[in-house]
Amino acid sequence: MEAQTGILTVVSGFSGSGKGTIMKRLLEKYPEKYALSISATTRDPRPGEADGREYFFCTTEHFENMIENDELLEYACYVNNYYGTPKAYVQEQLAAGKDVILEIEIQGALKIKEKYPDTVLMFVTPPSFEELKRRLVDRGTETPEVVRERLCRAGEECDGVEAYDYLIVNDDLESCVEQVHSILQNEHTKILRKESFINKMKAELAKYAKGEQS
Repeated sequence: MEAQTGILTVVSGFSGSGKGTIMKRLLEKYPEKYALSISATTRDPRPGEADGREYFFCTTEHFENMIENDELLEYACYVNNYYGTPKAYVQEQLAAGKDVILEIEIQGALKIKEKYPDTVLMFVTPPSFEELKRRLVDRGTETPEVVRERLCRAGEECDGVEAYDYLIVNDDLESCVEQVHSILQNEHTKILRKESFINKMKAELAKYAKGEQS
């Protein structure tokens, strides 16, 4: 049987959409099928964070060397710190047959899609504006001003949703997890991902037609 190469997948969504919870549950249920990409950053580790688990922590000099050497799928500077996706880890997991999931914002997602057209883009949203607002407020960790900023940002992000391949409406966690799993498993059967298998079959049929094999 032909070895299966993993699919690069980018998941984005509004703050409060629950995308991180969906990804965590997906990896809990199917650890052999999926890998969550780990970003590199120049910010300092927060209490409880470990290098190689939450992030690959590095110096600004090292990060800029990675940029210069084209070692990142995408990167951005946010609040005076770099954040980016190292190629090596992603390529290693894809080669091992795992679908690699990147949880990043729209601008980074579109950059990756431009460079790697086979990437699957998923956008996660609550079922309604009111539910999005409720989730942000119920967190209890942000001021009304911050909640308003996040909702305004969500309005801006809506402008890029049409570029995505799939919209995941997060109303029920387990249903969403199974929906994401089903989508990605179906992606593996698409013709565009089976080129080597098709070419091999064509070659063998051509040999048979010429009498070169029985």
